[in-house]
Amino acid sequence: MEGTDDDCKLLVIGIDAGCLPVLQPLFDSGITPTIQRLVEGGASGPLESQIPPWTASAWPSMYTGKNPGKHGVFDFLSFDGYEWDVVNSTHVRERAVWELLSENGITSVVVNVPVTHPPRTFDGALVPGMTAPEDPDCHPEGLLADIKSECSGYQVYPQGGNYSDGEIAGYEETIERRGDAFRYLCRRFEPGFGFVQFQQTDSVFHERPGDTDAIEAVYGAVDREIEETLDAVEPENVLLVSDHGMGTVDGHEFRVNEFLRDRGDLVAQSGGEGMPDWSQAWRNDLLDGEEAGDHTPGMFERSMNVAAKFGITTQRIANALDTVGLKEPIGKRVPNDMIRAASEQVNFPESSVYVRSKSELGLRINLEGREPNGQVPASEYESFRTELIEELRAVRTPDDEPMFEAVEPRETYFHGPEIENAPDILTVPKGFDNAIVADLDKETFGEPMEPWNHKRTGIVAGAGSAFDENASLTDATIFDVAPTICSLFDVSIDSAMDGNVLPFVEASDRAEYPTYEPEPIAATEQRAVEERLSDLGYL
Repeated sequence: MEGTDDDCKLLVIGIDAGCLPVLQPLFDSGITPTIQRLVEGGASGPLESQIPPWTASAWPSMYTGKNPGKHGVFDFLSFDGYEWDVVNSTHVRERAVWELLSENGITSVVVNVPVTHPPRTFDGALVPGMTAPEDPDCHPEGLLADIKSECSGYQVYPQGGNYSDGEIAGYEETIERRGDAFRYLCRRFEPGFGFVQFQQTDSVFHERPGDTDAIEAVYGAVDREIEETLDAVEPENVLLVSDHGMGTVDGHEFRVNEFLRDRGDLVAQSGGEGMPDWSQAWRNDLLDGEEAGDHTPGMFERSMNVAAKFGITTQRIANALDTVGLKEPIGKRVPNDMIRAASEQVNFPESSVYVRSKSELGLRINLEGREPNGQVPASEYESFRTELIEELRAVRTPDDEPMFEAVEPRETYFHGPEIENAPDILTVPKGFDNAIVADLDKETFGEPMEPWNHKRTGIVAGAGSAFDENASLTDATIFDVAPTICSLFDVSIDSAMDGNVLPFVEASDRAEYPTYEPEPIAATEQRAVEERLSDLGYL
């Protein structure tokens, strides 16, 4: 239904990785006056993320108000035995807040929120964000063609790949088209609720760590789009949120799988078969739409495979390149299969426990009766897990500092019907100044490969007639956002939501809603998504 509401009562602006340590220098230099006005002119404070504080799991937690044990997304990947898939909206097993609003007669426009493809039906419009393919299906059907016609194009991801060679126009163009599309949809649908998310505020730190010019360009472009959107939409209230923070990783990288191999719990192999197949296609093939499985090993790859058996690995090659200043440029041009072929990988079926994906921040136990080739008997699960937790808690860095601030069973952070899909053990690096990886290498510790990465604390700010601008926001979490949105519209909060209403809005009542019946889980079709996630360091 189009145009059912006369005014936008609430606009939510999502800034991925937004946090005060990143924003304050931009405020001081005058780069982001609109964001600064929202943060300093209303009620604002830190917004605590979840464990793990990564995009693909955190945004569903925010837009459902429920922890991953309920909504079911723990990472960029989902696992079924030793098979995997990039997550999409069918993996989210709970209502999005705009679906709940729709059930109460409120129209919404949602643009670029991660893990929303394929779109579900509700009253309004949705353009999916991260983990969607380029040119994604939108809601209603045919919407993307209208957007491209009215807005001179649209893209989910910056075109041209990684902008490490100095070109940032792709970032700015993506941000501008995001704003154009959202404003067009607001004119067309006249929503009561709007939600627009900007992803490049996170991507720039992964692709151009420490590049002040690029960071300022991205945040400056986002600020301009926010200002133009506020002028065009004239929302009664604005809620600025982020899914996590961002900062430097100044400590150590801990190769958990190497630790597990030393412990005797992990079996390694060479030749490229032990890793998931997201790296089985070359970059150009992916962008042309070829499937990851449609790949035959080339001569160089086979040679690297043989070389690996004699100890000539990409780690050694990289070290040699580094001494002559060529590690970065050559490394970015070597196809992933060549890297895989000359590296050791985890043999998942033969190992007792492993880190499958570093952004899960967790270890998965190869449990008998659950995994196809389970190695740990069900009768030994708790004792095996408890012993491993205690050993990980005791790990110290080469500086004789604790590696982790917490190592806990999954039940500490997750609860709900989807918990069986979670990692068995969660690890929280100390201050997120340390990092874990899934790689196998010659040493258990090393320098972080990513000098910037996620922190747990983001930011929230509210401005408008519905908000008490004198309220203290000291204990806000991402689970509080959805209940707060409901309360602003005087819609009953789903009693299964884990968060509380932020104190600058009067809380509405809680009610039990009918059991949600999501669509069957479907595979993510576009393999180029995997390469994009790999570019950003998530895979």
